[in-house]
Amino acid sequence: MEKHSPATVRFWPGSRLRRRLLAFVGAIAGAAVIVGFTLSGNGPAQQPGPAHSAEAVPVVAGLVQRADVPVYLTGIGTVQAFNSVVAKAQVDGQIVKIDFKEGQDVGTGDVLAEIDRRPFAAALAKAKAVKLKDEALLENAQLDLRRYQTLASQNSIAHQKLDTQAALVDQYRAAIADDEAQIDLAALQLSYCSIRSPIDGRIGTRLVDAGNIVRTTDTNGIATINQIHPISVTFALPAATLPELRRAMKNAEVVVVAESDDGHHLATGKLAVIDNQINTATATIGYKAEFANRDDALWPGQFVKVRVLVTTRRNVVTAPATALLRGPDETYVFVIGPDHRVRKQAVTVSWSNHDLAVIDHGLAPGQQVVVDGQSRIESGTFVDAVPPQAGARR
Repeated sequence: MEKHSPATVRFWPGSRLRRRLLAFVGAIAGAAVIVGFTLSGNGPAQQPGPAHSAEAVPVVAGLVQRADVPVYLTGIGTVQAFNSVVAKAQVDGQIVKIDFKEGQDVGTGDVLAEIDRRPFAAALAKAKAVKLKDEALLENAQLDLRRYQTLASQNSIAHQKLDTQAALVDQYRAAIADDEAQIDLAALQLSYCSIRSPIDGRIGTRLVDAGNIVRTTDTNGIATINQIHPISVTFALPAATLPELRRAMKNAEVVVVAESDDGHHLATGKLAVIDNQINTATATIGYKAEFANRDDALWPGQFVKVRVLVTTRRNVVTAPATALLRGPDETYVFVIGPDHRVRKQAVTVSWSNHDLAVIDHGLAPGQQVVVDGQSRIESGTFVDAVPPQAGARR
């Protein structure tokens, strides 16, 4: 058996182990370099950029300013015809003609329908004939009275007969007065054969056709006429508004604005009526406003939003209503500083609507506040502010 020296035996295994260890360390170092390059994303020659949290957050800004602010009370109203009339027959008879088109405008006195006139014309002629008969009887009785007066002055007849003849003359005079009343009644009945509009307005759909028999006891009538120039809007507000609106009506005409569901302006009118009793079931009180409605923007039965101008607050500090945020203890806004960083500012709001808020304390004219994008910021956030007209809803 061949024998090896101890030195040779120890060197060969140690050299191989050393080479393997160096190769393993080199592989780990190379992997670390690749991983570092991949995570940096910028290559070995590019320096690391700023932290992501320092980037500006885009928000929409609004301006705090002084303005005159109209203060409105709001409610839901129902449009009603200023006057509404059901055109009905006032005499019984057959409809021979319809004189209107459905949906047309009609004026006071316009003929809407005609009833057969012949029976009523005959009744008028009869009443006139009765009067002629009674006038002839009166004339004869007056001649007899004059004769009796002459004979009575000569003591040729008894005074009782003279008195009887005088009473007969009075009787015929009364009969003629009754005949004249009958003639007037017959003429009135004849005029009712023409069914006329009692008001200016717009007529609805026809409820009866020509050829039908109509009676005074019919409830439906011929058609309904609604006066829409002017037109009314009825609405209810909390009973607590009564003192304020009563004072406003005493001082000046109270302006009322009617709007559609989407906020589109329909008409401007005035408060006309305050109901005489508070509704105890709802704790509200009814109001009625009047609108000229020349453009027919309002229509009977239509639901509208109602805004009642109570007063105008002059030269007050205002901010966009969308800037307001409500926390558990306070109402606040985010104010944009000169360094484009925001800070949380508590405010006191005395009045607001969906567009504007009146700020009593906390803001000054000229400041900028965040009106959109508040969910992405907090006090100290660096922001990139754009005006409302340039900003999109985020």
